Amino acid sequence: MKGKTIPILAVCLAMTLLTGCSWQVGGGPKHATVQPTVGQQLIDLQKAKDAGVITDSEYQAEKTKFIGGK
Repeated sequence: MKGKTIPILAVCLAMTLLTGCSWQVGGGPKHATVQPTVGQQLIDLQKAKDAGVITDSEYQAEKTKFIGGK
């Protein structure tokens, strides 16, 4: 029985250490940043204008920025 104790303890210790480390490998949760498309920005801008949040001149100025001055 004495001959089996050390290998069993070694395996248990290794499993404990590896299990604890496996939660740390790979870092934390990943957060993807999604940028809205120009089309979605224009839709949101139109909604803001329709809701009266921005004026027509503000709408036109922002629209020009999104489109790139075209």
